[in-house]
Amino acid sequence: MEKLVKLWVNYYPIFLQGLVGTLWLAAITVLAGTVLGMLIALMRMSRLKTLNVISQVYTDVLRGTPILLQLYFFWLALPKIVPFEMSDTSCIVVALIINSSSYISEIIRAGIAAVDKGQWEAARSLGLSETNVMMKVIMPQAIKNILPALGNQFVMMVKETSLASVFFVGELTTSYKSVQSMTFLSIQPLIIVGVIYLVVTTVLSKLVGVFERRMRVSD
Repeated sequence: MEKLVKLWVNYYPIFLQGLVGTLWLAAITVLAGTVLGMLIALMRMSRLKTLNVISQVYTDVLRGTPILLQLYFFWLALPKIVPFEMSDTSCIVVALIINSSSYISEIIRAGIAAVDKGQWEAARSLGLSETNVMMKVIMPQAIKNILPALGNQFVMMVKETSLASVFFVGELTTSYKSVQSMTFLSIQPLIIVGVIYLVVTTVLSKLVGVFERRMRVSD
């Protein structure tokens, strides 16, 4: 215990910097993934078969392959595909966003599908176009189903961003590697990082739970 306390006192700025990096990665992944996921969800619900098939293949491939494999793929492929220079961090962020969008698209699609079909019919009977029905009637109701699930997705991404440490992206698990290389200690910094993850994810999960209960009460 004494070694743990001394290690924390000496190196807490590195651990906290890693935590900030983890939260930033998770936040940007979920925010950008939500925008892309919305597009994929609308394609999946489209009457155009081509868009439907593309979105289906997109989600099946991303949800059916390991995220670490996807990180390696984008890390190796993106710098060769895009006409501009990309850092390792940028490649990993793009990979995380694309992976997250496949799950978020299903969250959004399920949230929209949970809205009573009578809402569609009532809105269409008033002469609203499909776009207006979606934006003005369905989405405001679907958001109540979507937001708690997005909160859980954020909590999950806090843990999954640890895989970015393989590419030495500045996040919490990378801070463990940094401290380990400076102190030659393996177990103690690992315990500290594990406790930080546990505390952060527990607090975030509780907050999501409170938010979800308040959303239900507002119904």
